[in-house]
Amino acid sequence: MDASSVRDGCSAVVDEVAAAVIADREFLETVLVGFLADGHVLLEDVPGTGKTLTARSVATALGLEFSRVQFTPDLLPTDVLGTHVFNERSREFEFRPGPVFANVVLADEINRAPPKTQAALLEAMEEGQVTIDGETMALPEPFFVIATQNPVDQEGTFPLPEAQLDRFVVSAAIGYPDAAGERELLARRASRDARSPTVDAVLDDERVRALRRASEDVRGGSDLREYMVAVARATREHPRVEVGVSPRGTQRLFEAARARAVVAGREYVVPADVKGLAGSVLAHRLVLTPDAAVENVAKGGIVEGVLDEVPVPTVDAA
Repeated sequence: MDASSVRDGCSAVVDEVAAAVIADREFLETVLVGFLADGHVLLEDVPGTGKTLTARSVATALGLEFSRVQFTPDLLPTDVLGTHVFNERSREFEFRPGPVFANVVLADEINRAPPKTQAALLEAMEEGQVTIDGETMALPEPFFVIATQNPVDQEGTFPLPEAQLDRFVVSAAIGYPDAAGERELLARRASRDARSPTVDAVLDDERVRALRRASEDVRGGSDLREYMVAVARATREHPRVEVGVSPRGTQRLFEAARARAVVAGREYVVPADVKGLAGSVLAHRLVLTPDAAVENVAKGGIVEGVLDEVPVPTVDAA
């Protein structure tokens, strides 16, 4: 697919999702970037803002199989991955796959499950496979996790460890709609009988795979790569940061920037791609110093400060 065809495909997906979800277009594009970058997305926002609807709508618009896991304190790893069940008729154990065996998996309120269950997703998110009773099984291709958590109600929750947070390419928040958006929400509800809006598939399996491959052809020059490295290293030297962005985070920033260029219909990365995504890609990977944590220093603010300090390269589109 050429750049214009890729851009049109991405735009069609975002348009279809935007017809169902009242959200900023940049937010929807960020979720799509997570998918195109062959990664996963963490949505952190209060209940009722449309996180679940966003996940389901993205899966449907892409024409992919969708499953949802409601994480609770009593959820077991086998409830997510699946288990072997004894078949009385055949007198043999047979595997019954869990909800993780889908193209798009919504891990709803992931921080409400105990660490053992959260860790069950680690191999799936990083390797695209799971190991059950010593047997390794491949997950469907593509495989994309959208996890949600409520940042306000933390009682009885289990914070995600840094190793798992590092597996998410981007972390984003929908936020409350403005007054016009909320009026539009009611107008859409008044014009249909069902509570939830319907979404149609706008891509087939072949085009989805082509979109994901497209970012591998996007050019990111050495000056831009140096810029990304400088930004990542600056987070490690920040006085308010105890643990900065890992090398994996630097690589994810590069992959996300290329995916953002794909969404924009370009075959090359520009500094605006890096700056536009740096907060979503890097902020959740930072571990603040105890003093900064007590003072509720915003991780996103630290990333913005780093971006202001690191010189931006001049890039020739040619």
